[in-house]
Amino acid sequence: MKKDFYEILGVDKSATADQIKKAYCKKAVEFHPDKNPGDKAAEEKFKEAAEAYEVLGDADKKAKYDQYGHAAFDGAGGFGGGAGGMNMDDIFSQFGDIFGGGGFGGFGGGGFGGGQRRVKGSNLRIKVRLTLEDIAHGVEKKVKVKRKVQAAGVTYNTCSTCNGSGQVTRIQNTILGRMQTAAPCPTCGGAGQSIASKPNNADAQGMVTEEETVSIKIPAGVTNDMQLKVSGKGNEAPGKNSVAGDLLVVIEEIEHEYLKREGENLHYDLYISFAEAALGASKEIDTVNGKFRIKIEPGVQAGKILRMKGKGIPSLNSYGSGDLLIHVNVWTPKTLNKEQKQFFESMLEDDNFAPHPTKADKSFFDKVKEMFS
Repeated sequence: MKKDFYEILGVDKSATADQIKKAYCKKAVEFHPDKNPGDKAAEEKFKEAAEAYEVLGDADKKAKYDQYGHAAFDGAGGFGGGAGGMNMDDIFSQFGDIFGGGGFGGFGGGGFGGGQRRVKGSNLRIKVRLTLEDIAHGVEKKVKVKRKVQAAGVTYNTCSTCNGSGQVTRIQNTILGRMQTAAPCPTCGGAGQSIASKPNNADAQGMVTEEETVSIKIPAGVTNDMQLKVSGKGNEAPGKNSVAGDLLVVIEEIEHEYLKREGENLHYDLYISFAEAALGASKEIDTVNGKFRIKIEPGVQAGKILRMKGKGIPSLNSYGSGDLLIHVNVWTPKTLNKEQKQFFESMLEDDNFAPHPTKADKSFFDKVKEMFS
């Protein structure tokens, strides 16, 4: 079982963004690979801290984590909103400049040993449309993605401007004295390398565009507009030590013809006739698990809500499934023939047809309250 992100950073849920950042900085310095060479345990704690900060340091991801826990990000396909298997290159490229100047508190910010700065490629974003059935069961989608990759045969030399560090240092005289600042190298863009040779089909950075089929395993219970991440399937970046960006997958829920979703619960409008309401009936209804037949008791009242436990959407954090709420609507005919009209006229004075609600016949507000409880 994964450790709690708050526990990893040593903060509680009420911690501010600044407190979370400071806690991460402290952990990153303590367990940085340059400070703990060859220590695998320290490296794992360094990765854990980076994973925790990637989520808790982002307001949207933090809100999802507070609501769903690790399940909000731990997609079955090795992706998620958290680090979810981040390697050291991911961590350095994403958080290398959190302490300012691209370094980790005096340690190398671009990789092991204070060496070259890691450059990460840009992220790609796609939208995946899912049916309610897809969401209820989880699904694997194969999508075609056009991404930039390093061309075969491209070679690099160490950048002569920054000597491979990926950064240039500038010293300026100000009214406060001499100020030193570090910025990505303008010649190599921070890669620390320049192109030595490239094939004719490559662009100026030695990149080509290729189409790749990416398989995405989407867990059951995702919600509309939820964003998942497939690590390393975005654009690559130039340079021998660069890392690829990520593929961000935005979920779009296709509206169902009969079912309406409300969180993990589903709603279904069932229409029956006067005769079926009086005599009872057996009706077939659609669910995300196929068609089911339910029994309508004689004398059912319009507005009755029938609950099918566990027939809704599975919880993203594996805490069971929601319910299917069936709303019974008694259909009133808009026109009557002569015989039908005579029948109902004869029933106007019949006491059995007169309304006699009891406490068991709940009001509209009671039904709404029950539905949301």
